[in-house]
Amino acid sequence: MMTSQPRKMRTFDESLKSKKTVASMIENKDTKSTSKEKESKETLKEKDSKNTQKPFATVIQNGIQEKKSDEGLDCDVIMRNRQKMFEKMQGKQKKSDKTKSPSSKENKTKKPRVWDNSGTHQEAQVLDFSENPKCEREQANSSDLLNEEARAWVGQMKGEIKGMDYSESEEETSEEEEASKKIIQTGKSRSFGMFNMFRDLVGSKSISREDMQSVLEKLKDHMIAKNVASDIAGKLCESVASRLEGKVLGTFTGVASTVKATLVDALVQLLSPRRRIDILRDVMEAKQQQRPFVIVFCGVNGVGKSTNLAKICFWLVENNFKVLIAACDTFRAGAVEQLRTHSRCLNALHPPEKHGGHPVVQLYEKGYGKDAAGIAMEAINFARDCKMDVVLVDTAGRMQDNEPLMRSLAKLIKVNSPDLVLFVGEALVGNEAVDQLVKFNQALADHSSQENPHLIDGIVLTKFDTIDDKVGAAISMTYITGQPIVFVGTGQTYTDLKNLNAKAVVHALMK
Repeated sequence: MMTSQPRKMRTFDESLKSKKTVASMIENKDTKSTSKEKESKETLKEKDSKNTQKPFATVIQNGIQEKKSDEGLDCDVIMRNRQKMFEKMQGKQKKSDKTKSPSSKENKTKKPRVWDNSGTHQEAQVLDFSENPKCEREQANSSDLLNEEARAWVGQMKGEIKGMDYSESEEETSEEEEASKKIIQTGKSRSFGMFNMFRDLVGSKSISREDMQSVLEKLKDHMIAKNVASDIAGKLCESVASRLEGKVLGTFTGVASTVKATLVDALVQLLSPRRRIDILRDVMEAKQQQRPFVIVFCGVNGVGKSTNLAKICFWLVENNFKVLIAACDTFRAGAVEQLRTHSRCLNALHPPEKHGGHPVVQLYEKGYGKDAAGIAMEAINFARDCKMDVVLVDTAGRMQDNEPLMRSLAKLIKVNSPDLVLFVGEALVGNEAVDQLVKFNQALADHSSQENPHLIDGIVLTKFDTIDDKVGAAISMTYITGQPIVFVGTGQTYTDLKNLNAKAVVHALMK
């Protein structure tokens, strides 16, 4: 068996590296390219001569047709294809540069946005009536502001404000008698207001406190459901218990009439204020002293201060007084325009021709963003100079816990010393209006630097027509503060202003 011998290594003299000299390693740049080109041409000619008999295959790559042999691509073809691709790519770059480059002649300033249906400046000038007093006079004196229903309001508000309407006739008593007969005969009761809970007290024995305990609890829950405060409902129940204790009531009608009379007496005592406010009498006294009677309206946002101010203004105009409205709500957008519209309508109802050529209602306004106390002072001085009878000051709505706004309201009252400060509350919020009234009163006392600060003198309870029979807030407000409810708003027209009637409140509570 033969073994392969190891390969013998070459010596340095036999290698190619030994044949290189220093002179052969030095190359000239000019001769380098020519020598390489000659070598490449000679090698290409040798390859062409060798591969003349070999078949070529056509290959298409990237859209360029190339010839391919068994050994590889032709160098000339590759060079030509590269040249074509380079020219092609250079042409695309030139075109893209032309499209992307912005023209130097274009205007680069920012243009304002044009909104659809925005109108032009000329159209806005046509619709602007603020600087055209002639147009205002024409609108104020035009009869188009009022319809036939509005003209019928004139003459309905002369004298004192009428009380709230309620239906209490003989038909109700007959219904109570029929209900009591059905209860006695059949033992079945139908729902007949809150008197249905007193049917167990009917009998031949005297009524004791233990017999009334369950009934009084039901009566208290019934009053609390009508928004009466809990402590006030307890006092009303106590007055009913003291009236019924020890009596013998043989019929259901006797119980109902006794309870009704007791509640009427108790509520009249509660709703009777510590002081009686007679605005017409006070205005006449101020007129004799040759000064205007000043009323300030305050309250939270959205309770209807401006609307009820216009109602009271209409009532005063109906009683032949000249009224100046001071627009001191310099914060809410549209507050001044709302009062301007009311003044136009009131002057259209009572034209100046019937009052010596002078408008019975005037508006004093200084725009928005001004000091309300300063505007009120200027309005009072203006009314004194023009011999106006009443000044109605409209203030901005504010929450009861907003200290800066409550401080500005206290400043307005302190500086101008009004004759009457009316709190405008909303009957719709229930006992929340009681909390607002108490905190308004407390804030006016805290933020006034006087020893005897001027607090709230009366209450205007608005939106009274929206609460149906839940009239307990009126009782709570009068009982807690001791201030009277001067006016009650029952609608949106100028004549929807009533006086609170204790019997009407009792009638609503007993539904």
